[in-house]
This record gives sequence, structure tokens and C-alpha cells, in this order.
Amino acid sequence: MFVVADGMGGHAVGEKASAKAARDIPFLYAKHARDGVIPAIRRAFQETNAGIYSIGQQNPEFRGLGTTSTALILRPEGAWVGHVGDSRAYRIRKGFAEQLTFDHSWVWEIARRQGVDPDELGDFKKNVIIRSLGPDPDVEVDIEGPHPVEPGDSYLLCSDGLTGVVTPQEVGAVVTALPADEAARFLVQLANLRGGPDNITVLIVNVPDGTARAAGKRSGGPGALAKLWGAWSRLVPWPFTALGAGCAVALLSLVMKLNTIPGAPLFFALAAVLILAGLLGLLLHMQKEELPGVEAAADSAPRELKVYKKHECSVTPELVEKFSQIESTLLEGMRAQGVPAEYEAHNRLVIDADAAVARPDVSAAFRARCASLVYLAEAFHKARHKQESFRPSWTPSPTQ
Repeated sequence: MFVVADGMGGHAVGEKASAKAARDIPFLYAKHARDGVIPAIRRAFQETNAGIYSIGQQNPEFRGLGTTSTALILRPEGAWVGHVGDSRAYRIRKGFAEQLTFDHSWVWEIARRQGVDPDELGDFKKNVIIRSLGPDPDVEVDIEGPHPVEPGDSYLLCSDGLTGVVTPQEVGAVVTALPADEAARFLVQLANLRGGPDNITVLIVNVPDGTARAAGKRSGGPGALAKLWGAWSRLVPWPFTALGAGCAVALLSLVMKLNTIPGAPLFFALAAVLILAGLLGLLLHMQKEELPGVEAAADSAPRELKVYKKHECSVTPELVEKFSQIESTLLEGMRAQGVPAEYEAHNRLVIDADAAVARPDVSAAFRARCASLVYLAEAFHKARHKQESFRPSWTPSPTQ
């Protein structure tokens, strides 16, 4: 499971909510995983929401506490997504960036009702979120999946601090061309170069290709036993397994007793423990069972796999040139402002990028250009942070 959360309600308050979501959702999903993936995702989000809401109600200074959250779960049957808010999950596959989540914002909701593309509405209530974790005692959770997983797929989870200033085409091209850690670093720097108006979180997950997956396979050993136990558990609930094993051990202890074989009392005690555990497990299982209803019917119904938006994101010479122009503008501004940087080292990267552009390999040219741009961007942001100082948000009157 991979989780991104973007807090709301002010810096300290939002940080508290997002940290709680990122911590609690994986724990609660694991807690409920035996009940099935859909109930586990739903309960993980709902119980996290209840916990954040409770904090907001108990502390007046935390009113408005809330967070978005998007979770990706990779399982044998495919990829699942749990989602509340306007953070996003993308799947990058074969030159396309596919948005797997619906933005819970006014602009997306109005667009859905009018049957138009959200981009056609411009900035109309773009930052107004209509669903999040924390503000209300109950929350509706979007659960998408299972999306088939293919070798070479990449998944990107991010806050709206990225998607507000970096296009899906750029995101997909960067994730396709660069290793995951370099791609995440580059996207954060690019978003900051364009103003960084909001917190930026980027998480990238790559699915190994067929060669890597095959190399990781082994036969026998604990892995095989674990798979065998998993397959058995899916067919027979563990309380029944414990009861059956307890009865078998009890019968064995009886045979040992009749034949005066030493150790019969020990096996009888083990049988009692197994049977007691099985009965206790059955009791807990019965308490967790829900009456058939709308939710159960919805969970068992065939699921529609939704891709909310699809963007072509191939690496092109035009994109290489676009990033080159961004770099030239940044370099000119840094020199004009006297921003300290290792310009000689950057110049060597520029030479490598220009040489790559001269060759017909567009992907190599794009990677080289990204390397030179991110080097310059990191130097710029490092210097900018040092120069930042507190500036009041008011304008003094002429008499002051």
C-alpha cells in the first residue's frame, strides 16, 4: 500500500491531519484485510475519518481539520485505489497518463453534471474541495479497481500542488523517461519553478518488467508454504481449520492413551487449545458478519474500471525544447540576481544535453535536458531558501 495525504485547515492543523491519515490508513487496512479488499479499504478510510473528526471536535483550535488522501494497493488480482479529495492517482502505460481518480472538487462536480471536460470550466471554484477526511463524521470513499497490472506500468500519486502547475503530459513523460527517484525529484523542482503555490508531494511506484519478475521467482522454501497457506485460507476460514486440527489431535491423543504411548496428555492439552481457539474465532467471525444489504450487494457486483482522463505523454522534441527554454530563462535570471551556483558543472551538463539533442535519440536528449535543468533548479531553490525572510502581509500606511 502507498498513501498520499494533503492536509487542510492551516499549516499546523493540516500537517496533523495528513500525518494521521498517512499513518492510520495502512494500519487499518491491514487490520481489516481478512474481510476482503473493498471492506478493508472502506473501513480504513472511514475509521481514519472518524479519528480526525474526533480531534477536530475535541480541540476548538483544530476546527477545520481535514485532509485529502489517495491510496494505491497492489495485489495479485490488480491495482486498487481508495480515494477522498483532490489528490490524484495516475497510471502511466505505453505513452499514456491515465487518471484513475475523480477530483472531489466543485469544478469536477459541476463538469460531471453538465457532461463537459473540467478543463473547459477554467479556474471556476478549482480549489474548492467538496469531500475530504475530517470535517464531517461520515465520509463516502471512492474505491476503484482492480485495474490489471502489466510489467512496466508506473503509478504516480500526488497532491494538487503538482497537478496545479505541471501538466499530465509532462508528468507522464518524466515518469516514463527517468528512474522513479529522479522523476519525483524533477517534478517537485519543476512545480517549484512554476511558483510552488501549494505543498507538493509525489510518490512513484514502478512495476518490474518480466525479466525482473522472473529473476525474483524461487521454488520451495517458506515462500511456497506461505502461498499454500494463503490458498487454503481463502477456501477454508481459519477457525474451521483450527477446529479440524483440534479434533484430529484429540483423536491422536486418545489413540496414544489407549496404546499407553507417552505424551498423550500433552497432545490432549494441545487439542483443547486448538478447539478453544477455533470456537473463539467462530464467535468473532459471526460478530463481524454483516446482514446482506446495499453495501454487501455493491461490493459483490461487477465493478466498472474507470479511467477519468487519458493524456498522451510521449517524449517529443517539442517537450525537450520546452524544458530547454525553461532552463535558459532560469539561468538568465540566476545570473542577473547573482545567485551562487556551480555554473561550470552546469555548463558541462548543458554540453551533454546539446550533444544528445544532436543525436536522433529523443529519450536520451530528454533525460540529459532534465538532468541539467534539475541541477540548476536545485541550486536556485537552495539559494532562495537562504535568502527568504519574514515579510508582513500588510502594507504600512504612508504616515508610518
